[in-house]
Amino acid sequence: MTTDTTTLPDADDDTTRRRFRMPRLLGSATDITAILILIVIVFAVLDPRSFFTPQNFTQILINAALLLVMAVGATFVLITGGVDLSVGSVLVFSGVIAGKVMEWFGSAGWGASIAGIGAALLAGTAWGCVNGLVITKLRVPPLIATLGSYGAAQGLAQIITNGNDMKNIPTELVDTIGFGRIAGIPILVIIAVLVAVIGGLILWATRYGQRTYAVGSNAEAARRAGINVDRHLLKVYAIAGMLAGLAGILSYAKFGTTTLAGHATDNLNVIAAVVIGGTSLFGGVGTMIGTVVGTLIPATLANGLVIVGLNSFWRDFAVGIVLVAAVYLDQLRRRSRK
Repeated sequence: MTTDTTTLPDADDDTTRRRFRMPRLLGSATDITAILILIVIVFAVLDPRSFFTPQNFTQILINAALLLVMAVGATFVLITGGVDLSVGSVLVFSGVIAGKVMEWFGSAGWGASIAGIGAALLAGTAWGCVNGLVITKLRVPPLIATLGSYGAAQGLAQIITNGNDMKNIPTELVDTIGFGRIAGIPILVIIAVLVAVIGGLILWATRYGQRTYAVGSNAEAARRAGINVDRHLLKVYAIAGMLAGLAGILSYAKFGTTTLAGHATDNLNVIAAVVIGGTSLFGGVGTMIGTVVGTLIPATLANGLVIVGLNSFWRDFAVGIVLVAAVYLDQLRRRSRK
């Protein structure tokens, strides 16, 4: 009798796999980058004095920052073949928890600010762990598990606040994260970029990232290779929750309020951004570069449409068309590889 044993690839194998996978992964990111450049060119031609300015590009980045932070976590989730519909509600819930903690600390000073940041991160991570446990231990499909969390987190936030937005944020947090700048660059944008860079490095250059791709490509094969798939998925959803929590405190600092009703469609916008950026809904494929570009496309469309005098609702129509096209192209790529 023979026994087949499969081991995880060593460092050299990982390097080789990354090298050969690079063109395939970056192909969709290159395509979507070309679309973003085309959108910029169109609006620059239509109204160059208003659109094609450093101030306007900075505003686009500010508008995309919160979505990007959540999209980084969603990229990991979608690459594993999962989905997280709860991020918008977890953002709101984390902001509410942060507000309550800062209220206990007097709603003033850096002590209250740091406590609020920590509370938001912990609240988001905890909710992400709940999602992960429900999916891996109770075997509830990710769509249903996170849809339930979407309603539960939003409901708890409303219960805690009696449906009223909280506005007790320390001015220190608003003046720095909300409106502060370093070398002319908004701190909000700097944080979002750092999150994307760190997420990209983890996804591309670490064993954790390779396991994320492996789980999404073939979960059963990943198990046979020695990967604890359930534990990995738990970590992935915890990261997504933590980043939703971070987005919660960033949103609080940006708007000065918990905006209870302002994030109802964040979950769909995040998924759309990640998929437009080339991450496959079927798992196993995706890049952080693509996610960044996919996040910028809706923000650029909304900004440009307003500048040229069109209703910003056309942005939703355009994003919907691009999203369907992105999924269709992904299906064509999958068929061509078979």
